[in-house]
Parts: sequence; structure tokens; C-alpha cells
Amino acid sequence: MEAYEGESIAIALYAIGIDVFSWSPKLGRPRGPLCMIGKCSSCFMIVDGVPNTKTCRFPVREGLRVERQRGRSTPPPEPIIDEVESLEIKTDVLIIGGGPAGLEAASILSKSGLSVVIVDEHFKLGGQLLKQTHKFFGSVDLFGGMRGFQIAEAYVKNLLSQPNIRVLTETVVYGVFRGGVVSAVSPGKHYLIKPRAVIAATGAQERLLEFPNNDLPGVMGAGGAQTIMNEYGVKPGERALVVGSGNVGLIIAYQLLQAGVRVEAIVEILIEIGGWFVHAAKIRRYGVPILTGHTIKYVVGDSRVEKAVVVAVDDKFNPIPGSEREYNVDLVLLAIGLEPDTRLHAQVGALMKYIPELGGLVPLRTRELETTVRNLYVAGDSSGIEEATTAILEGRIAAYSIVSKYSDGEKAIAAEMELDKALKFLWDEYRSSPLLSRARRGKELATVSKEEMEELRRKYPPPVEFG
Repeated sequence: MEAYEGESIAIALYAIGIDVFSWSPKLGRPRGPLCMIGKCSSCFMIVDGVPNTKTCRFPVREGLRVERQRGRSTPPPEPIIDEVESLEIKTDVLIIGGGPAGLEAASILSKSGLSVVIVDEHFKLGGQLLKQTHKFFGSVDLFGGMRGFQIAEAYVKNLLSQPNIRVLTETVVYGVFRGGVVSAVSPGKHYLIKPRAVIAATGAQERLLEFPNNDLPGVMGAGGAQTIMNEYGVKPGERALVVGSGNVGLIIAYQLLQAGVRVEAIVEILIEIGGWFVHAAKIRRYGVPILTGHTIKYVVGDSRVEKAVVVAVDDKFNPIPGSEREYNVDLVLLAIGLEPDTRLHAQVGALMKYIPELGGLVPLRTRELETTVRNLYVAGDSSGIEEATTAILEGRIAAYSIVSKYSDGEKAIAAEMELDKALKFLWDEYRSSPLLSRARRGKELATVSKEEMEELRRKYPPPVEFG
């Protein structure tokens, strides 16, 4: 088969109509695209003899042999790679995650003179910015008027020209060990990284919804469809149902319409639309119904989605018998929110707290975003779900906090001034909007004073420290 340079295997297959990548181990049910950002196992295939390969994160190249995977695959009898190169790296700052928070942090640190290693599982940097085609609001300093993928391009162009930045793509950080050593692996290479400080900007993953046949190909996260459509220019389906009327659900519905996909309806279990009026108005002008007080009941299909049934709910969210509606669709997009990806923070030993306003389990932190593990910072959606602009601001705060700590003289003073400015803008201006009140409340619940942080460290000493 033919593919375009810069595509992933999963995208190249989906573009020619192959949407079943594997079959589940127990029941042999088909599996297809779901998140498309490497957070799930739905795109596992056997690539050049290696099973459980995340094809959404594996770039195409000439001569690859790709096979569908049936159930649990056994390792190949002979090593695929005869020898793995082992590299030890010492750096001032390690940034895990190349999304908006990680890129902003790297951009600031690159000007500080500190050495930086930035690691990302994807074969290109940008994170969720790569799929964002809408223009950002706000000031020029925060990329107002630019589209997400343009912001990613600007960041990457700047970083690749900096001599003190080392970029490791297609690289997975799999653990932190004694002495603050961070282990990572990429094809043919194993890294032992010893940083003085770490910014873990590991992002988020989409929530799933339980209903019969929710595992069929054609049911996917809204972000997965955005990756397919916006990042790679592949039409994700012909007729779609969107579940969830937050900003993501409304925006993805509009983008589907622009791509020539018929959107049958948006369903929302609450009685009010969750997103901004400006986004809902665009959808309504297209004549797409937004059904509040409704949810999806089940989908129908053999090897992929063929129909979806929605149902009205009462004030206790119980289905109302006889209110079912059936839609002929081949695409059901779940836009029901995100949850922070904080597995690495927990593995390191950072104290965690479940905060519903932030989407789930997040690490406790100071206003400067340092966790209970000394010199481990959190930024972006892994600190609690907000949006790209706040991720950029948090990356900025974490970076200036590190620069002020590890620099001397005028450079440290200047970093402290920029840190104070960023904190004031984020907390006193940006998060003062009523639209962000829920996120602000959640971030307040996750933030402790420096004195409280030291008390927590004494009471619950972390197993690892950086510095």
C-alpha cells in the first residue's frame, strides 16, 4: 500500500478504509481507532514482527510489514534488535511532554542558558496543538489570532535552533528510580537521564462512556477524530453523532461539517449546553439539533458502527422509556471530558488528590507548580483539565520557577519578576472569568502554600528527589 511521508501507520490504514486493527483477547471483538494519541491499546498491531505496537505513534516508512493482531501476541522468538544503544544524559531540566505546556517551558528555558532535554512519545512535537485548527483568542503574547498547529510550528522552529535543547521524539519515559534517574526508551536506544529538575507535562486522556457496543470501530474520542481529520486531512466518517455539548463537542461538530461529514445530532445529558454560545450558534445555523436531556443508549453494528440509538433522561438521568431515537451513522464521537494523565507523578511518589473539578487525580502543588517531590513540577492538563492557553501559562510559570532557582544574579532576579507577572496574570486576570470558575476552584483545591508543602514533605517523605 502507499502512504504519505509524515503519516502514522494507523492514519495511512484508516485513509484507505481499514479501520479494524486488531481483535480483543477474550471475545475476539474488533478494535479500531479510539484516542489516536497513544493513550490506549486500540491501535495495537504487529509491525515488523513486534506485537503491541502503537500504530498511531509509529511513522510510516518504506518496506514496513504491518499485520493485524489477534488477541494476545507472544514476543518474537528472536530479538528484533540485536543491540540496544544505552545512553546516559545529565541535564539541568527534563521536560516530559511536547504539548503547549512543555513547549512553552522549553522556549523559556532555552533562553536561560540551562541545558534542557524534551521527551515526547510522538514522532513530532506539538501535542494537542497539532489538531487545533481554530484561532486562539487573547493577546499576541499568548498567540492570539494564530491557529494551534501554527503555534506548534513556531515553537518547534525556535527550539530546533537552540544549542542547549535536546529533543527526543518517539521516546517513552517509563519510570523514575533511585537517585532521581529517569529511564526512557526509543527504537534501538535506552536512556538514563539525570536531571536537576523535571517538568512533567504529560497531558490528558479522553473519558469513555459505558453503553452496549461502545468498543466497536467508529466509536472514538472527539480528539481522536480531530487527529484523523485536522492533523492528517482524512475524513473520519460520513454520518456522525456527537455525545457531549461542551466546547470540544461543539467545535468538533463544526469541524466535521466543514469536512463534509453530516452531523445528525449532538446529545447532552444535562439540561443546558455546556459550551460557549458562540460555538453553539454556529452549529445551530447549520440546522444540527442539540438534544439536551438526552444520552446515547447503544450502538448497533457487526464489525463497525452502523446505527446509534439515543434516549431522553429524567431529572435523575434515568432513561425515559419510549423516547428512543435511531440514527444511521458510522461515527459516534465521545466529547464527555478529559482526565489528567498523572501516572508518572504517582509513580514518583508525589502526593495526589482526587478533584472532580480538575477531571480526576492530580498532584498537590505550590503556586509555582512544584509537587511534593522536590524539583518535580506539573503543568498543563496533567495538573488539571483547562485549555491550551492555561497550559502555556503553566509551562511558563514552571520554567521561570526553575530559572530563578538555578540562575544567579540579574538572571535570577529577572526570572523572579517574570514568574510574579505570570502568576498574577493567570490567577488574578485570566482565571477571573466566570467561564473558568470551576477550573479555578479545582486549582485552588490542589494548591498549597510553601509552608504547607514543607510540612507535607516532612510527614510524607517522597522516595525520590531531584536536584
